[in-house]
Amino acid sequence: MFLFFALIVIGQVNISDSEIKFKTDSILSEGNLLYKFERAAWVSNDMSMARNDIKKKYGGYLIYQSGDTVKSIVLEKGVNECIYELQFTTDFSKPDKEIVKNRQLTENESNLQLIKLKIMANALNSKYNVTCPEGYNLNMQLIPYSLGYKLYILTGTSQDNLVPFGNDYVFFANINGEINLWRKFHSRLIYTPTLYNGKQIVGLIHSHLKTEPYITATDICTFKLYADLCILNNFEVLSTAFSKYFRYDLKEDKIDVRDANK
Repeated sequence: MFLFFALIVIGQVNISDSEIKFKTDSILSEGNLLYKFERAAWVSNDMSMARNDIKKKYGGYLIYQSGDTVKSIVLEKGVNECIYELQFTTDFSKPDKEIVKNRQLTENESNLQLIKLKIMANALNSKYNVTCPEGYNLNMQLIPYSLGYKLYILTGTSQDNLVPFGNDYVFFANINGEINLWRKFHSRLIYTPTLYNGKQIVGLIHSHLKTEPYITATDICTFKLYADLCILNNFEVLSTAFSKYFRYDLKEDKIDVRDANK
């Protein structure tokens, strides 16, 4: 929680390299976990729509982690049952295991689904002003943490040659699914085309306001989801709070930091 909310940095320019490294390591870990959840959702949705027996009964999905495996549970429409299960461990472009079988949800799955629906319903309350630009869609992932749950909301698109940074949120809730803190990472959707005059762009950059001093987990997740589709390997975030560039490299899966004035 404190990673996102405890650091108010308006006017702050001095921070040690070790402090930055600690923060970016945490952000990278969270971004990779969020990517695994969202990538599993993408693949399971595509595979569900490709099967007529699943498509006609499709009622959404639940993504969660069990040990070193991320599971996607496809739910039957109007029924709190699993009809299709996909398990991802080593390769998130396709499942390591596929199970086509009707079954009751486990106690943990039922609880996660109830919590997810509760937080989603509250997060979409008008007081939070969660928006979805025309032509885009909102994707939501629930991630448990030590004090309860985090619900991430990302903006997605089916448009070609575009990386939809921004219009992203996180809602922190207690173990009962009651929201006690929330944040909008970017002030708007950052429309980021990857072609310019017919030529491929090899790197992307956007800036953050002083209230969002670091590259975010949602930045990393979004980039990883669309990088392969757009033939990209890195992007940068300009921190106006620190006057530094945060650069994420996809192949090395790491964040480098450099001064903006050098």
